[in-house]
Amino acid sequence: MPEPIRWGILSTANIATKVGSAIQSAANANLLAIASRCENKAREWAEVKGVPKYYGSYDSLLNDQEIDAVYIPLPPSMHAEWVIRSAEHGKHILCEKPIAANFSQASEMAQACRKHNLQLMDGVMWVHHQRTAVMKQIIEKGNLGSLRRIASAFTFNWDQIPEDNIRTKKELGGGSLGDLGYYCVRAILWAFEDLPERVFATVQNKSGVDFNVTAMLWFQEDRMATFDCGFDTVLRKWFEISGTKGSIVCDDFTVPTNDEARFWLHDPSGQAAVHKIKDCVQEINMIENFSQQVYLMKEKSLPIQTDWIDIAVNTQRVCHAINKSAEDSAIVNLVDIV
Repeated sequence: MPEPIRWGILSTANIATKVGSAIQSAANANLLAIASRCENKAREWAEVKGVPKYYGSYDSLLNDQEIDAVYIPLPPSMHAEWVIRSAEHGKHILCEKPIAANFSQASEMAQACRKHNLQLMDGVMWVHHQRTAVMKQIIEKGNLGSLRRIASAFTFNWDQIPEDNIRTKKELGGGSLGDLGYYCVRAILWAFEDLPERVFATVQNKSGVDFNVTAMLWFQEDRMATFDCGFDTVLRKWFEISGTKGSIVCDDFTVPTNDEARFWLHDPSGQAAVHKIKDCVQEINMIENFSQQVYLMKEKSLPIQTDWIDIAVNTQRVCHAINKSAEDSAIVNLVDIV
């Protein structure tokens, strides 16, 4: 069995616990080190999680020659700096979503990783679930006919706004579009395998960030998509993909509500068949997929998975267009976002 890929994590943020556990559970990965700007936090985290090394600065971890790949769960405003610095230190990079604070930064990050021949991927877990592959197979087989419409939503409700949460801090890259809408945009691009020609969006701002967003996206070949996201509506995490012959409905696409993931396939008469997938942990799949790619690059000289980089940058590009549309109260052509 090949040697596992050795991982480090930059930051003890809450999501680092979930992804760190996935690294430790993955068959081809080993969590070697954790870093924090506070050495005591790093030491405590390492002791609790059983991680061999800890560092009191991110640079110290990047200087560790034993580490092959890093996971970056820092606030979006810090992604560009630390992805680029990680690439300069020869590390493959799994970066928490949104990939960056804006499209320009995402492009710079992608360029740095390509320059150093290092893999970059955003941490969108749901695309690595076995359910996602099954739904994709149904679309590719033509069961839905020609795709026409996609609708999606990702929301949750804050009864009281937590002012200390990074989602409410504009300077850290907060807001519902980057936190929640990013998933909806990814679902749309994943299904259509295309970029929209133009977008239009409305926004409600609160606490200095986009608190909810509603968007429309127009594609070639008479295709259209809509989504909404926000911090002021009950938990919703669904999409519907509709074609000329059928539709797929998934009511929890971002993360399965239960251990048994499900979705519904509707035929032309409206009859629905439920599909269920058991025994899949998407965050472990994500780590194993990324680690396998790093192994193949190291040992077999395989090239970068450019589609992983492209879809992350394109998701950020569409989000940028949506932000601009909401700010200007106008339709934005994607060709103008460069």
